[in-house]
Amino acid sequence: MLVKDKLDAIRRILDELETARPADEPSFRESFQLFELPEVVASVVDYLQPMLRPYEVAIYWYMFRHSIVATGDVHVRVSVRGLMEGVVTSLRAGRERKTQESMTLSYGSVQETLESLCAKGAISLAGDTNRDGTPYRVHLPEEIQACREAMAKVQEEQLPTIDPKRELDFYNIKHNRIKVFERDGYRCHYCKKQLTRFSATLDHIQPASEGGDNSFDNLATACLRCNSQRNNQPLMDYLIQNQPPTTS
Repeated sequence: MLVKDKLDAIRRILDELETARPADEPSFRESFQLFELPEVVASVVDYLQPMLRPYEVAIYWYMFRHSIVATGDVHVRVSVRGLMEGVVTSLRAGRERKTQESMTLSYGSVQETLESLCAKGAISLAGDTNRDGTPYRVHLPEEIQACREAMAKVQEEQLPTIDPKRELDFYNIKHNRIKVFERDGYRCHYCKKQLTRFSATLDHIQPASEGGDNSFDNLATACLRCNSQRNNQPLMDYLIQNQPPTTS
């Protein structure tokens, strides 16, 4: 094996290690359900797309298509030159303005667009560049601060006027579960870890075994680890036992 091939193999291994998940957290691919794809797409259209410029929209959807749709994972490797030729073709008038000539994006335009998508939190670097391109992680709207703020605003306007404690089940009904996740910004109530709709769980603040219901106010977003650790333990006991140590 040539030295260059060995280096490429080492880079690929490092890329995999860099994007490896914690042992107690299911990977996106394991938790992603294909039938939920329409909801994910709708969320992107409603909350993320309005914040992007046309070239950013085109490149984000291209990366979405070749990651989540193609493989059920959030990681994709792309090259600037590949995006120049395979994503957007703009048009310009011919010399006599009677015809139109196709024109691909410039190298600089693609680089600028990728940097802007990273700055907006729509994608993030996931490893080092090699001859096949650069690995990126494609983020869902619930992972993007600006989108979470938009979700919270919409939810505040659309939250039912009836008393949710008596009328609605926010634990078993999927549409209502999403409302709790959005209220909490898809962040674990206990360890503050950022989650997605595929890694978030719901925890009863007052355990069901002690009469707690499935109301909006009795549920909190939690990561799998915190939910499992707390089990039916009273909330205050769990918080006291798991509070970070103080430094003198």
